[in-house]
Amino acid sequence: MGVFERFFGLDEHDTDVRTEVLAGLTTFLTMSYIVVVNPSILGQAIDIAGRTDAQTRQMLTVVTIIAAAVATLVMAFYANRPFAQAPGLGLNAFFAFTVVLGLNVPWETALAAVVVEGVLFIVLTMAGAREYIIRLFPKPVKFAVGAGIGLFLAIIGLEAMHVVASDPATFLQFNPVFATDPIAIISVVGLFLTFALYAADVPGSIVIGIVVTTLASYVADALGYVPADPTVPSLEGVFLYTPTSLTGTTDVVYSVAGYDITPLIGAFLRGFSNVDALGFSLIVFTFFFVDFFDTAGTLTGVSQIAGFLDEDGNLPDIDRPLMADAIGTTVGGIIGTSTVTTYIESSTGVEEGGRTGLTALVVALLFLASLALVPLAAAVPLHASHIALVVVAVLMLANITDIDWSDLSQSVPAGLTMFIMPFTYSISYGIAAGIISYPIIKAAQGEASDVHAGQWVLAGAFVFYFFVRTSGLLAGQL
Repeated sequence: MGVFERFFGLDEHDTDVRTEVLAGLTTFLTMSYIVVVNPSILGQAIDIAGRTDAQTRQMLTVVTIIAAAVATLVMAFYANRPFAQAPGLGLNAFFAFTVVLGLNVPWETALAAVVVEGVLFIVLTMAGAREYIIRLFPKPVKFAVGAGIGLFLAIIGLEAMHVVASDPATFLQFNPVFATDPIAIISVVGLFLTFALYAADVPGSIVIGIVVTTLASYVADALGYVPADPTVPSLEGVFLYTPTSLTGTTDVVYSVAGYDITPLIGAFLRGFSNVDALGFSLIVFTFFFVDFFDTAGTLTGVSQIAGFLDEDGNLPDIDRPLMADAIGTTVGGIIGTSTVTTYIESSTGVEEGGRTGLTALVVALLFLASLALVPLAAAVPLHASHIALVVVAVLMLANITDIDWSDLSQSVPAGLTMFIMPFTYSISYGIAAGIISYPIIKAAQGEASDVHAGQWVLAGAFVFYFFVRTSGLLAGQL
């Protein structure tokens, strides 16, 4: 038995090195876009004296990769789970557009809030508080998270594939220029190819689908085909997902200055000067709340399709992957990036058979390789990588059979959890809907005594969170 088999316990998880490596490659391909997207978002808010915008983005690319690699390595060696981590989308947008650009908070202060959040996570994880709170999630919410994440993955994937577009009246519609949009046509052909390969039990079907779709896109680009205009000029108020490129980001290069990240490392310390205590606390609270429940939801949902959950819907030893998330967030804030979280794209690797930390190790090593090969990592076009999300979305819907749909105290929280995730583009909001509704329905059925006091507290905490996020209180304190 080899070193990997012994250390990661491959035999007891009914897997092998080949399967784990393929799973890691699959996960990396579906989330490698973050290498380009995170620096692009944070670069709009972080301005470093003496550095050009291009150099700043290169620095942010380096810290994005380092933060993702560190967190995922902890996941591999400490938690031994096939989950990958990186700076989270949504949280980075909140960091850049709401906190820094919208509230005029210095970016160093925003980083300080990320570090404080990470340290709080470490302390709460060590104390077992995070695991305790997650165990308070009502059972129907736990069992609905997987399907909810599946629907969330579906809308993300279909948007990137240009299958759907915005609509000024209904918000969402079928791409009205589908027949003339090479991105949409190639994506759908790649999607059905991937489904066919998966149905035929072809090993590595998702990776093959991504690679074939990528190659077809580059061939179409070389032949002179042009993607549809994302603004759809012929239809007012209709937009397609951007970026609209048949190829990936092939013009990413590193300069020597781009590797020098010293202006970012420790910048959070300057952020503690002249901090308004209440305003800063509200920022930390928002980062904390969203990351906590996004991570909890992702771990639960992906673990469900991996078969990791026990009969009560709990993930054994969940404190270990939670600690990886906490360390990743703390390290990320220290070196200069926004909150690190567990990626729902991990589900693609799990569907390829990844069951141990070896999958995470492969992802981490590929991130580190991206320090030298970032143009290659960014070369996979978004629509090609995101066909994997739609494939996995379909497979994750199988989890709804664990829910007792005849009992309203089960079906209402489960249904809301599933529906709210894709329609608000947020895992944590879906969990919130389920948690808030559960005690209300139980009480209406005359079964209030079955509701744990902590579940009422969680419901109240979510109501308070929505008030903070939507009432203008946050802006009023800064």
